[in-house]
Amino acid sequence: MTDSRDADATRLATDSLTQGDPTGWFERLYVAAADGTAVVPWDADEPNALLVDWLERHERANDGMRAIMVGCGLGRDAEHLGKLGFETTAFDVAETAIRTARERFPHSPVNYVVADLLEPPAEWTGAFDVVVESITVQSLPVSLRAVATANVARMVAPGGELVVIANIREEGAEVDGPPWPLTRSEIDAFAIDDLQPIRVEQVSPAGRPGFTRWRAVFQRA
Repeated sequence: MTDSRDADATRLATDSLTQGDPTGWFERLYVAAADGTAVVPWDADEPNALLVDWLERHERANDGMRAIMVGCGLGRDAEHLGKLGFETTAFDVAETAIRTARERFPHSPVNYVVADLLEPPAEWTGAFDVVVESITVQSLPVSLRAVATANVARMVAPGGELVVIANIREEGAEVDGPPWPLTRSEIDAFAIDDLQPIRVEQVSPAGRPGFTRWRAVFQRA
């Protein structure tokens, strides 16, 4: 196991991208983590504080409001949505991540599904009142960003909301990812069709002033 929490992901991603497989490294990372030979850098003990903060001010789930967690990983954020009463679907391209999440939360109300953001199920289009995209699009190469972004946006139901949380990159700045943090224009790109930006901000969780991230909220008419 390496000392850096990012080193294992970076190594596996580099190998995968060299082989022309932009998403295969996720499964390899989760398998290695299950074996104790790698670290999943985004596997936190608590749900994302920026998501928790937004949901605290969000109208609580009622009348069977549906939520989806994009690239759910090992399930911490999805579980938070489920506990708030949303009918929550959570998906990841890595089968091992989904299996591990189910094992971690055996009595969970969350529906964990193996799916690929680059080719999501057609029935998810316009199906969710709340769509959460947290650091998933930024883990994909820039060449795939437009497809991934559009697929996230299409999941939002009429009247529904999308919240995007991501690392920040200045326009024109080069970065050797993953991750490939999002620029303001890449955040704005989620506003397709009639999905409109409600608030786009650079914000830090309470007590962590150096941990500034994008948090953008969009709503479909």
